Amino acid sequence: MSEEERIEAAEAEVASLKEQIEQVRASKQKNTMGAVAASKGPLREIRKPIKMRRTLKGHFGKVYAMHWASDSQSLVSASQDGKLIIWNAYTTNKTNAIPLRSSWVMTCAFEQSKGNLIACGGLDNVCSIYNIQNQGANARATKELVAHDGYLSCCRFTDEGHIITSSGDSTCIYWDITNGEVLKAFSDHTGDVMSVAINPENSNVFVSGSVDKTAKIWDLRNGKCVQTHVGHENDINSVTFFPDGNAFGTGSDDSTCRLFDMRSYGEVNKFGNDKITSGITSVAFSRSGRLMFGGYDDYSTYVWDTLADSSQVAYALPSQHENRVSCLGVNAKGDALCTGSWDTNLKADVLVFMLRGTSNVEAVVLVFNVVCAVHIKEMATFSSTCCSLMRSRAY
Repeated sequence: MSEEERIEAAEAEVASLKEQIEQVRASKQKNTMGAVAASKGPLREIRKPIKMRRTLKGHFGKVYAMHWASDSQSLVSASQDGKLIIWNAYTTNKTNAIPLRSSWVMTCAFEQSKGNLIACGGLDNVCSIYNIQNQGANARATKELVAHDGYLSCCRFTDEGHIITSSGDSTCIYWDITNGEVLKAFSDHTGDVMSVAINPENSNVFVSGSVDKTAKIWDLRNGKCVQTHVGHENDINSVTFFPDGNAFGTGSDDSTCRLFDMRSYGEVNKFGNDKITSGITSVAFSRSGRLMFGGYDDYSTYVWDTLADSSQVAYALPSQHENRVSCLGVNAKGDALCTGSWDTNLKADVLVFMLRGTSNVEAVVLVFNVVCAVHIKEMATFSSTCCSLMRSRAY
């Protein structure tokens, strides 16, 4: 047998194994999230009204990104008018405005421990760090981090001295801000990396979403990808962690939001229906994790119940933007949602609902863990079967 024939035979065998693995996976995932959650008793009703309390006006170009500060009151927004604006979301006052060298900004982030630093970047391929406590009339970046070969799509601080960036060059980079040095580069993606999120329970772990249709879990301690999650049929534009750090959500151009659990190494819920055909630009969870918010290209913001059947929209926010919803986020207290849009405005909505009759946010996490335990058990059997398949082959 020639070398080419051996390669063809190996490829055919790999394809056969993948098909068998998918068949086993499908056979083990018998229960839906809604069915398992309902089997544990009736779910508490969600209070649907979200009241739009504030509209933050001041940008003169498309708003591309926003991020809450840890005080749950301040937020930073980035616009293609070439400015970063720091707002008091309660009073709608602008507390600071920073002119940028490049107006083609795509991301911004607030440092969460002390709130003195903000970061931004975009088509200039540079992550610029600003200390908002030392900004005068001529604001300048205190540090510029240069190493990416493509646009900067997202950035998130891990602490006051370190930040993670993602880029159109298909990589993520972990930086030492003080020295401006690259500590580690992560390059397993095969397409533009669009979004990153830091695990709220373990800052050594982060998730990235890419146009290669995969979401990857990375560990800063060994500098490696530890999990790769598949399922989306188009670009992943946004990723965010579930509040307990054991799962994460994604939003994609395939018009679906999905929920993946790291413990069961698989998708546990999918949110979308035939009536929603536009892509998702951004996703966020409520503080309890019961609700998943998605910002859409059709100017809408939809809300999904993470413990319900995947095709049922909990509701849509009543106050629509007049253009694409480009970003959204829930503050740390969980009592406010902010959405940003290409219509140049930011809208702050007060979350007045959560769970009827209880303020215990752990209740949702508890139910979610019970649901995921079922999937973990099924996936353990699935993994065992896959191992048996692989052992039966001459590898």
